[in-house]
Amino acid sequence: PPLQPLAAGALLGGVVFATVWLAQLPLRLAGQWWRRRYDVSDLDYLGYVGGQWSTTLGELAVACLAGAALVAAGRLLGPRAWLGLWIAFVAIAAVYVLVYPLLLSPRLEPLDDRALAVEIQALAREAGLGETTVEVRKARERTRAVNAEAIGAGPTTRVILWDTLLEPDVGRDEIRFVAAHELSHVAKRHPWKGVAWFALLALPGAWLLGRLIRLGEPASVPAAALLLVCLQLLTLPLVSAISRRYETEADYEALRLTRDRQAAEQLYRRFVRTSLADPDPPRALHLLLSTHPTLVERIATARAAALPGGRGSP
Repeated sequence: PPLQPLAAGALLGGVVFATVWLAQLPLRLAGQWWRRRYDVSDLDYLGYVGGQWSTTLGELAVACLAGAALVAAGRLLGPRAWLGLWIAFVAIAAVYVLVYPLLLSPRLEPLDDRALAVEIQALAREAGLGETTVEVRKARERTRAVNAEAIGAGPTTRVILWDTLLEPDVGRDEIRFVAAHELSHVAKRHPWKGVAWFALLALPGAWLLGRLIRLGEPASVPAAALLLVCLQLLTLPLVSAISRRYETEADYEALRLTRDRQAAEQLYRRFVRTSLADPDPPRALHLLLSTHPTLVERIATARAAALPGGRGSP
């Protein structure tokens, strides 16, 4: 039957995902053991593994679709299958930017502190953004690390504060600064620039996939997955460098918006205490894996920023 190869490709895509997930599980559990040992998280192991079941099932579904797409592209497009796959990959990345806010919505609650919400909305307007909503994400049960997010893919920008940020010992100025940092990502269009970089890097990868893998056959799905993982590892230093560049830009913009170098430094130091982040990791490891500047570099940036009249100015 015509659909049998597609079903086989989808099945193999799911098997590859499940194999990788199981292979990573001991490392993830070891990481959770470390977080529990040093009081970064109180979540038990069953809750850690099962608490993200909806995300895991979603990733499994994507893996199945990817397996079916590899087979379908090879059979329908022949030698141009790689180009069709590249277009599909880029379209999926763009759709993800648009759909991600909808995936988060069920886990969010309105911010009760209306005065703080008004302050953050004022920062958004100063950053050149339009209507902004401020919401809270429950993270306390999984971690004591502090963080925030901002999403803007349509007419409305959404700032999402982790509930760990709303603890009494966290300064209001620190919350404003982390919100300004996340708003800066939206104002500078970093999510869409990320899609553009993905499109650029995925083009030669898709071409290699078409040249080295016999697309159209279900049996080629594991080999295609292995090739994509190898390409991802090869591009990791460049992707990490791009991410660090955007994070540095967001830091500078947040300093401009808040004019508060003291809050920035307090927040960076809090990152060390709450998540036990290494403030100055080994250089080679940092260049390969780090998506943010080191905390030592971020503190130096805050101290050196020219902010006339700002808080903490020399």
